[in-house]
Amino acid sequence: MTEVLTSTNTHGLERDQLLSIDYYLRLTRTLEERLVALFRQAKVIGGLYRSLGQEGESVAAAFALDYKQGDVVQPLIRNMGAILVAGAKPADIIKQYMAKGDSPTRGRELNIHFGHPARDGFIGQISQLGDMIPVMAGITLAGRMQKKNLVGLAFIGDGGSSTGAFYEGMNFASVQQLPLVVVIEDNGFAYSTPTSKQTAAKTLADKAYAFGCAGETVDGNDVLAVYGAAKRAVDRARAGGGVTLLEVKTFRMKGHAEHDNQAYVEPELIEQWKAKDPVARYERVLLELGAATQDDFTRIQERVRHEVDVATDEAERSPMPKPEEATRGLFAGDGYWDA
Repeated sequence: MTEVLTSTNTHGLERDQLLSIDYYLRLTRTLEERLVALFRQAKVIGGLYRSLGQEGESVAAAFALDYKQGDVVQPLIRNMGAILVAGAKPADIIKQYMAKGDSPTRGRELNIHFGHPARDGFIGQISQLGDMIPVMAGITLAGRMQKKNLVGLAFIGDGGSSTGAFYEGMNFASVQQLPLVVVIEDNGFAYSTPTSKQTAAKTLADKAYAFGCAGETVDGNDVLAVYGAAKRAVDRARAGGGVTLLEVKTFRMKGHAEHDNQAYVEPELIEQWKAKDPVARYERVLLELGAATQDDFTRIQERVRHEVDVATDEAERSPMPKPEEATRGLFAGDGYWDA
């Protein structure tokens, strides 16, 4: 087996920050595993979309932001790790998947389709994936007009980067020199369509040339490499350097959702990517650098399990939505969402 080389540059991160990243990696994976268990018990409403194998790039990129300055994350369905870094609560995420009445959307939406930029540090995604790029261009433009020094971080998939809305949003953001970092997650498939079947670009970062913005490709399963690239892009954006298109090479270790058996992926390819697991690689590097011990990882995992257990218990005890409230909160002014 070919050795997988992993970055050892910590980019100025202190020990507690390095361990914090590991905490979010473990929290993301453990929370998703709990959701799988709930899904198999028919307690999850709708689909369940996992990020197994992609947790590293979500957490690392989001960790590069400064939420005290008003930075905003726009996730996709596989970016639970990013919104956890931004401050999302595990109980709220589980309640969303279970369509509970006291979830952030009060049972009106599912999974991680929720968020408010000023309140949460992230916004709810739009299912038409490419449409999020113009939205984030608007949010960063609004921030500039309000004299805020915020940076926006948007995620898009390889398939989403072939949509018209993606090009319109990127073009506008680049012309306006907006403080926006767009992460393209190239996991090889847009649902079941191979990347090579929907774009002729040699790398997705090459698309940056057409927009006149910065572009970079990085190993998406190398946590420190992604953090370093994202931090450079965020710093450049905050300093007035405009948009960066950051392509992360990664792999989706499960199907599009729990209902997808991934039959279109060769088993050999899955085995190759198992050796590149981002969580294992990151922890191995921390051990090699002397930045963490196995006891640290054990404590983190114990903390994560406890937090997920508590969140699950809270979500399961939560009430379902009240049918009589179905017509409320549809229009502004009735005070429903103020309560």
